Amino acid sequence: MRLAAAFATLALVATLSACGTGPGGESGRRTLTVLAAASLTETFGQLEKRFEAAHPDVDVRLALGGSSDLAQQIVHGAPADVFAAANPDTMGSVVRAGLADGAPRTFARNELSIAVPPDNPRKIGSLADLARDGVVVVLCAPQVPCGAASTKVQREAGVRISPASEEQDVKSVLGKILAGEADAGLVYVTDVNAQQGKVRGIPFPEAASARNDYPIAVVRGSERADLARQFVELVRGEAGRDALTRAGFEVP
Repeated sequence: MRLAAAFATLALVATLSACGTGPGGESGRRTLTVLAAASLTETFGQLEKRFEAAHPDVDVRLALGGSSDLAQQIVHGAPADVFAAANPDTMGSVVRAGLADGAPRTFARNELSIAVPPDNPRKIGSLADLARDGVVVVLCAPQVPCGAASTKVQREAGVRISPASEEQDVKSVLGKILAGEADAGLVYVTDVNAQQGKVRGIPFPEAASARNDYPIAVVRGSERADLARQFVELVRGEAGRDALTRAGFEVP
């Protein structure tokens, strides 16, 4: 990760955490800081509200972004209580640093879909179509989970895509399509589901070769370890499974 980006993201999480400093924070509430992959935005937003409803004295602060950036924030000392990554490799960097409190647990699975504007003006119908001349494609950067999956499906299909840009998280790829700046992009099925009517999802068989398992763990050294474990159990429990399934994730 670029050094400037590292400092920027570290500052973001530090700011989020600082809003609840002290025994109960300025508002008298305890703060639980959850770092989660951008593809979990909608689902974890729902679970945040559910957790706060069950714990009126707790303020859940979500920091959402590319999993590799979030992992580096934790490794470099950013305050965090829970980390949910979009693939095991990214979680592995936190584990190797000795910063996972217990073994990470897989709670969801996701796979890629081609996202295009609703009218699909370029008539995209397959992964190979993304390599056609004149088609503007946006992908995730290779170092983030959605980018690693994009690289794998290209290799599986024998297709080489030349992206117009490589983004640091899947929501940024989707944003380019929503803004009319790209003809297509590779995002997760769940991201297409979250933007129904605004983008169209095109499944492709090679996506099955690059399904991503999502692990979650309490961050070692958390000052809210008990609350963090409760949040993890919410994600892995019935309420979490229901929210994830509705979003289009597969659940264990």
